[in-house]
This record gives sequence, structure tokens and C-alpha cells, in this order.
Amino acid sequence: MSAKINVNKLAEELHTKHLGKSIIFSSAVGSTNDWAKELAILGAQDGTVAIAETQTHGRGRLNRKWVSPRGGLWLSLVLRPKLRPAEASRLVFVCGLAVAETLHQLYDLRVETKWPNDVLANGKKVCGILAEMNTKGEKLNYVILGIGINANFKVEILPEQLLENATSLKTELCTRISLEQLLKTLLERLENAYALFMNQGFDPILKEWKKYASFLGSQVEVTTTTEKWTGTAFDVDDDGSLMLKLGDETTRRVMAGDIQIHPNKHETNSH
Repeated sequence: MSAKINVNKLAEELHTKHLGKSIIFSSAVGSTNDWAKELAILGAQDGTVAIAETQTHGRGRLNRKWVSPRGGLWLSLVLRPKLRPAEASRLVFVCGLAVAETLHQLYDLRVETKWPNDVLANGKKVCGILAEMNTKGEKLNYVILGIGINANFKVEILPEQLLENATSLKTELCTRISLEQLLKTLLERLENAYALFMNQGFDPILKEWKKYASFLGSQVEVTTTTEKWTGTAFDVDDDGSLMLKLGDETTRRVMAGDIQIHPNKHETNSH
């Protein structure tokens, strides 16, 4: 099975109103997010998908390197929602929910969402999401929503430092999957979640996202660019902030950071 997605086949089978109506494919790019930004500046329509077989300079949060071998699903969407910039950051949760639902539906995996932008399969990272926006004052020009899913490659080919916490669909399922089916289902799920968010706000999205958020109630270590805390992650607030209960019973709201779940204190849910 080729690592290359059959865009024509995908277009014929895709049941969406606007996500993926324009799909642009490349065998290799530096970063699909950077490529999608260029497309957005040139006037790419809402819902345009930029997809590549591999990224040579893929990026995660905080400008970390994202390793993107052939066989993965590496894509970015151009979105032009009528939102305030502060609201647009919640699209990471919209996307995380869509990915979790897709992986659970297609492969019946134990899927979890991990604050703020990861999706786990059987406790290990299988997907990362990166949202970047372009604004002018309080006007949101566009959002680039990058999605990277470790799909048709064995996790062992990733750098050694990633192996403890990462996995791939091929590793978990012991078989290759159809990238067209994965992308088709993901775009359909994402369009539904996106419409729900735009029509009814963040509350119904967050409620569904939390159903997959097994880390809630666990002891975690939270690292920001300037500080580090250990405590119980007890909630995600309606602005997407992580709510942390510290050892002295005080609470801390964390807007941005990374969490590490303490081993042996991680309760899993039914997904």
C-alpha cells in the first residue's frame, strides 16, 4: 500500500460540505502549516486541506521538531471562522475531539485526549495538533490547524528519545490502515465538531472532549515556559485552561504548558 493518498478517490467518497473540498497534495514539504499559511495568504478558501507524504521541518508546539516519516498522515487545514482570536485557540479541542472519535470509531482503540493538544492510543501519543492564527487587532484573518497522526509506520523508526511516550496505528493494530479512510472519516468528524462549536459554542465540545480525558483526576507535573507544578489535574475550564489542585489545597489555572502524567496514578476510562 502506497504512502501516497489517492486524492481523487478521497474526493469521490468524502461527505463534507466544505472541509476538504479543495485538497492540495505534495510528496514533501518543509511544514504543512507553513505551506497552508502561504495558501491562506494567496486566498485559499475555508476548508482547504494541504497534505504531504512527509515533512522535512515539521513543527509541534513551542517550535519543537515533529518527526514526519512517510506513512504518517500529515495535514493542515485553512479555516476562516468568524471568531475572536481568544476563541480560536479552542479549535485545538475541537480537532482533538474529532481525532479521538475517529480513531475510536475506525479501530476501536482505547483513545484518550491529553491537555492541551495530544491524542493518545493505549496510553501513548499517536497524534499532535498545532493551531496557528493570523490576526489584525481583534480581527481573525485565518487559522491554520495542523494535524499529525502516526499511522502506517512502526514506532521503532522514530528517534529513540520519543519511543517511551509515542506510538503509531500500525504498532497498535499490527497492520497497515487505509489513509484515505482515516482522512475521510477525520474530515467528516471534524466538520461536524466544527459546526457544533460555531453554532453552539465551546461547552458541548468540551463536554465530549472530557469523556476521553482520562488524565483528569490524576497526579500530573505541569511545565510552562517559566514554572513547574505538581498536583491533581481536576478539570479543564471553559476557556481551555487546565485546573490544577496543588499539595497545599490551593488551585492553579494554567493557560499553556505541558503535562506529564505520573505513572501508576492514571485511571483509564471506557474508551
